[in-house]
Amino acid sequence: MKIGIIGLGTVGEGVLKVLVKEKESIFEKSRAKVEVKYACDLNINRDFSFDFDKSILIDDYKKVIADPEIKIVVELIGGETLAKTIITEAFRAKKSVVTANKALIAKHGVELFQIAKENGVSFLFEAAVGGGIPIVTPLMESLVANTITEIRGIMNGTSNYILTKMKNENLSFDEALKIASEKGYAEADPTYDVDGIDAGHKINILASLAYGGSIKFKDMQLKGIRDITTIDIFAANQLDSTIKLIASSKLFSETSAQISVEPTVVSNNRILSKVDDVYNAIETIGSYTDKTLFYGKGAGMNPTASAVVADIVKIVTRNHIESDYFFNSTKVFEIVDSNTIKSSYYIRVSDDFDIEKSPFEVEDKIENYYIILAENISKNEIDEIIKEPLGGAHRNFEETAQNLKEAVVKEFKRIDKYSLRELLRRRYEKYRKIGDFFEE
Repeated sequence: MKIGIIGLGTVGEGVLKVLVKEKESIFEKSRAKVEVKYACDLNINRDFSFDFDKSILIDDYKKVIADPEIKIVVELIGGETLAKTIITEAFRAKKSVVTANKALIAKHGVELFQIAKENGVSFLFEAAVGGGIPIVTPLMESLVANTITEIRGIMNGTSNYILTKMKNENLSFDEALKIASEKGYAEADPTYDVDGIDAGHKINILASLAYGGSIKFKDMQLKGIRDITTIDIFAANQLDSTIKLIASSKLFSETSAQISVEPTVVSNNRILSKVDDVYNAIETIGSYTDKTLFYGKGAGMNPTASAVVADIVKIVTRNHIESDYFFNSTKVFEIVDSNTIKSSYYIRVSDDFDIEKSPFEVEDKIENYYIILAENISKNEIDEIIKEPLGGAHRNFEETAQNLKEAVVKEFKRIDKYSLRELLRRRYEKYRKIGDFFEE
């Protein structure tokens, strides 16, 4: 079967290398005949890390779409706008598509799968979640007998590497980020990785697949690791725990689920606490399997290329149309506000805090901070967490005042749109949810 690869960046070059170097091996193991007819990129005159027939190089993706011999288009340019156009055009030309584009799947998956279905073609994306970790196929095939009730894990290698460096070498966030950038683990703009967006894309895809419906990415609650300090890392260690960026989802009902990304204090007796460096780990809980763990490198040329090639072979050998099963467009899940869910929370406050009036017990005191573990509360019980300046509020009055000002202004802007009656109603409802109420 003849294919065209569009995008020869890190992953695209890796896919081409695997298909060229492992062609005979792939055929021996799968009987899949895969021929790369086109390798498309805007920069085709550059050096490549391996030798291959350069006559396949082109710089116009439309040639791939227009060629009737091409049965599979491999989209690896990333982004959303042009990638979406390429994939849509490929579907309408009756070509199956393999991609690693997690952002596109998370935001436009429902629409794209509908187009694929209408045109009777496959749309596979194993590489979009977990890199070389096989997780999409197990969810849809190996675990099909199960109702998946919970998914959680470490789904971004860059942030995990940074947190590992901070813990093992006592580095600040900025110092660890610099090393990650130098090693090529972090992009020039690391926003997607360190602010939880990349992990958000991945948990969105997995939850949508597992629960059999779509989840709107824009409604998800995401928090990254920028505000994690060496104090937090040390405090977690004192608590026999480790801080990890955890993406999680829990099925609440047939139409609702909790889904979020946030730094989490993970006990050292949990497997996820042992997942370090650029490795990912994804844990699922099924109605029959209970806990199942998937572990491996979540990014990089070779692991991601491996997953892309697996999808190509799957289409070639099975002629399998997956789009019938992915992203049920008629079922949209309501996202349960994580702020209303009771849990345990790690809190760090400066030592000028009136700890005697705190309803929580102090676990430890590290430098100029009290470390508190607040149990069985919801974030909804807290109006606002105001970021404290480095060194403590008692040392930097100007920044503290500025942070307070910004929080107050923000809150005024939020409530300004409500009438007094509505504000009172909301306040009443909020406090009714705090604590346990019963009648005798």
